[in-house]
Amino acid sequence: MDVEVVKELAEEYLSLETHPYFRDDLEKVLQEKDVESLKDRFYTRLSFGTGGLRGIIGGGYNRINPFIIQQATQGLANYIKKSVDEGSAVIAYDSRNFSDLFALEAALVLCANGIKVWLFSSLRPTPELSFAVRQLGATAGIVVTASHNPPEYNGYKVYWSDGGQIVPPHDKGIIEEVGKVGKSIRVIGKPEALELGLLQLIDEEIDSSYRQIVKESSLKPELLRDRGKDLKVVYTPLHGTGGVLLPKVLGEMGVDVISVPQQSEPDGDFPTVEYPNPEEPSAMKMAMELGSEMKADLVMGTDPDADRLGVAVPDSEGNYTVLSGNRLGVLLADYIFSSRKESNTLPEQPAFVKTIVTTELQTLVAEGYGAKVYDVLTGFKYIAEKIREFESSGETFVFGGEESYGYLVTPKIRDKDAISAAFLTAEMTLYHRTLGKSLLQRLEEIFSKYGYFEEILISRTFKGMKGGRVMDSLMKKLRKEVPSTIGDVRVRRIRDFLKGSSYTPDGTEIEDIDLPSSNVLQFVLEDGSIVTARPSGTEPKIKFYASCRSKAGTFNPSVVEQVREKLSRIEDSIDHWVQSVE
Repeated sequence: MDVEVVKELAEEYLSLETHPYFRDDLEKVLQEKDVESLKDRFYTRLSFGTGGLRGIIGGGYNRINPFIIQQATQGLANYIKKSVDEGSAVIAYDSRNFSDLFALEAALVLCANGIKVWLFSSLRPTPELSFAVRQLGATAGIVVTASHNPPEYNGYKVYWSDGGQIVPPHDKGIIEEVGKVGKSIRVIGKPEALELGLLQLIDEEIDSSYRQIVKESSLKPELLRDRGKDLKVVYTPLHGTGGVLLPKVLGEMGVDVISVPQQSEPDGDFPTVEYPNPEEPSAMKMAMELGSEMKADLVMGTDPDADRLGVAVPDSEGNYTVLSGNRLGVLLADYIFSSRKESNTLPEQPAFVKTIVTTELQTLVAEGYGAKVYDVLTGFKYIAEKIREFESSGETFVFGGEESYGYLVTPKIRDKDAISAAFLTAEMTLYHRTLGKSLLQRLEEIFSKYGYFEEILISRTFKGMKGGRVMDSLMKKLRKEVPSTIGDVRVRRIRDFLKGSSYTPDGTEIEDIDLPSSNVLQFVLEDGSIVTARPSGTEPKIKFYASCRSKAGTFNPSVVEQVREKLSRIEDSIDHWVQSVE
């Protein structure tokens, strides 16, 4: 990209950006003549995708900043005004740097367009935003968060009136409107918005209702009520929003929650972790150390916006084992379906929803209790979409989840919810204790019945201006030169979610895939292993998911070793794919 063109774009941005921090951030780059940084900030524009925005904080069109937030929100405002006569929106934000600023900027654009806004007075979990949209009958919702990304990132997710993240036709409609905005942005001041009644601050009136919904998800309320005091939980919000609600909602049921002091206060720099993501064992290290010291029954952690839940449990020797997202999902599915069957509250047409990259062991467990299982594309918005469909189909949503530590235990919330999932995990732990077993022992019983399952996630990052081209080349190569074997096991079937069809390695089509088009490839191997390649929609990386299993009724140390050897060979194949295009 020509340097002079980049400088012209930089000057244009500076004429539009009003916030001094972001102006200074870019002017410093210009003064230092940092050409590479300058090009990275302007070689493309941060685009409003199917869920919203996510990018590095800073000045420039390829960064997230007040101008980009205003521009995106003006597009959203235009779409709302085309969709309804009297639009309204709820806005929440997490602990990331500038989240409160970005939330207010978005609110003031919506208000300037005559759209009523309820803005949380301080940081709140993402699932509470989903709940608030439905509770307040709003047209849309916004949450300012970059979820579990590194500290330099922030983002902006949009929800529609059902409380779920936007899906067709709303996503495409909003994207189209954002693309038309240019410099035509309306903004008013906060005092004026308050005076006109267009801006209203909210907090406890929604908090109390949300906490009640969480407690209503209980399947054995007498357990927590009578024995909650016997459960010792160590918890870390990882400097995020979970600390606002989780200790309180568990404390109201008598559970002793011990928060990790170094990680309890909101801090957008996330100083004690490399990544504020409970999927990373290193992020849970301080919590597990405190858990060991306090002899906790359960160690839990949530990401900055409290929609992902990580859990570690003690083994027979007191050492803590981190449960993968797949395995906690298996345990929750088992507990929820078995409890509802036992209490005769399982609906006539129970439905379980998971993503295409989530372990098939969850499918076996849910089907074992008579549930119909639906696979959807990665992203909780598709689970929310299925719940909306069930409202007219006669089926009843019972549970849903994804492998990346996201769970939904009640249809009254339409996004993954670490608060209610943590609440139910505490109850589940107490329940199995009454039967004389731990969560790990219950998991082993499930393996003994259905076979041993293990999954790995392999992420490969492709940074910089050429990263996108490399990612694109790899996906095209996998489609054109379909591997006949992966990890020395023959490929039996390829599912191409971009084409919408399933076929054999020789190209023979087997069946159509009834899901939206998505750039995802899935390989089913002859031994039942599944390997999936999915470019991330929010980060410059391709995520490879691998799941291997043993036969039903087989579970012992030898079987575990065999499954892990399969996964190792699959990882070698994936590394070979990546090296072939780098």
